[in-house]
Amino acid sequence: MTIDKVKNPRKQSWVPAVLIGIAIAYLFLVQYIPAINVFFAAFKNGFAPFLSNFTKPEFLHAAWLTLLLAVISIPINAIFGLCAAWAIARHQFPGRTIVLSIIDLPFSISPVVAGLMIVLLYGREGWFGPWLQEHNIQIIFAFPGMLMATAFVSMPFVAREVIPILEEFGKDQEEAARTLGANDWQTFWRVTLPSIRWGLLYGLILTNARAMGEFGAVSVVSGNIANRTQTLPLFVEEAYKQYETEAAFSAAVLLAFLAVITLILKEIVERKTEIKEVE
Repeated sequence: MTIDKVKNPRKQSWVPAVLIGIAIAYLFLVQYIPAINVFFAAFKNGFAPFLSNFTKPEFLHAAWLTLLLAVISIPINAIFGLCAAWAIARHQFPGRTIVLSIIDLPFSISPVVAGLMIVLLYGREGWFGPWLQEHNIQIIFAFPGMLMATAFVSMPFVAREVIPILEEFGKDQEEAARTLGANDWQTFWRVTLPSIRWGLLYGLILTNARAMGEFGAVSVVSGNIANRTQTLPLFVEEAYKQYETEAAFSAAVLLAFLAVITLILKEIVERKTEIKEVE
C-alpha cells in the first residue's frame, strides 16, 4: 500500500503570482504601453500644439461626422434591438435560432467584409446600383453608406443585453397589467421598460462606443474623403500617413478619452444592475 504524498500548498504559491505577472505583462505590451505612447506623442510639444489641432477644419468635420453617425445609429439600433428582443424573448416561432444568429452576425464577420457587402449591394456595379444611379441616389462614398455600415456593426448590442433580462423578468407583471386594463403601449412604458432600463442603457453605451470607434466597415464604404466622408478613426489614419503625427495623436487622445468615459459609464451601469439583482 502506497501513501500519496500531500503536496505542500506553500510550494505552489508561486503559480498565481506567475499567472498574474504574465497577464499584467501582456496588458502592458498590447494596451498600456501603446496608450502611454499615444499620450506622450500628443503632448510632447506642450498643450498649445495639442489644442491647435482641434481647430483644423478636417478635424472638426471628422468629429462632427462621427458624432452625427452615432446620434443617428443609436436610436435606430435601440428601436431594432427592443423589437427584436421583445419578439425573441416573448414568442417561440420557427427560425428563432436563425434570427439570433443573424443578430450576432456583426460579431462573427470582419467589419471590412461588412463594408464590402454594402458595396456589392449599393455600389455602381452592385445589385441596386443601376436603379440608384437612375434616381440620382448615392449610397457608397456618401453619408448613407457610412450610416449603414455604422448601424450594422453596432446592431447586436441592445438586443443582446435586453433579451436575457426580458427572459428573466417573465410575463407575469405584463399580463397582470393587461388584466387591469392597460394596453400594450402602457404596459411597455410602465412595466416592461422600467425592468429593462439598465440593460437598455448598457446596450446603448456599447452601441455608442462601437459606432464612434468603427474603422473597417466605414473605411470601405466612405472613400475616406477629407471634409466629406472622413470620421475621426479615418482622420487618425490619414493624418498619420501624411506625417501629421501630432494631429493624428491628438485625435487618438480624443477617441481614448471617449473610451474612458464609456468605461466609466459601463462600470456605473453594471453596479446599478448588480444592486437591482440583489434587491
